Amino acid sequence: MPGRIVVGIDGSEHAAAALRWAVEEAALRGATVEAVHAWSYVPVTTPADSGLVPMAWTESADVLEATQHAAERIASEQVRDVLGDDHGVTVSLVQGDATDALITAAEGADLLVVGNRGRGALAEALLGSTSGRIADHAPCPVVIVRAHPAGP
Repeated sequence: MPGRIVVGIDGSEHAAAALRWAVEEAALRGATVEAVHAWSYVPVTTPADSGLVPMAWTESADVLEATQHAAERIASEQVRDVLGDDHGVTVSLVQGDATDALITAAEGADLLVVGNRGRGALAEALLGSTSGRIADHAPCPVVIVRAHPAGP
């Protein structure tokens, strides 16, 4: 039975490096790769209500759908841009916190791979490093991949 490697992607350069590394490692092991993209929806409020009352349900549902479509596009574009069209990687979208999504996806996996930085410096400063929290709580070995800036 082939092994499974889970890799977190978020559209960043660091996630692209992690994805490349995960695919190369999977080829060495004869394993499959599952790329997990976590996304969040924050209801928007109207200016008139000063943030006390959320917008109408139908408008909120439209924004939720648009947010999900954007997450799907980011995930599929990143995998295609990094690996091309013929890649064999399974892409999973999970609504919610990235740390929780990756830890859950890694249940039964041989390896969990993440980049050393994600998209949001502010979120990282407020919430702590996703890669650090994953390293502390993952159900399998974790590899944290550093992205190397493109040189001249």
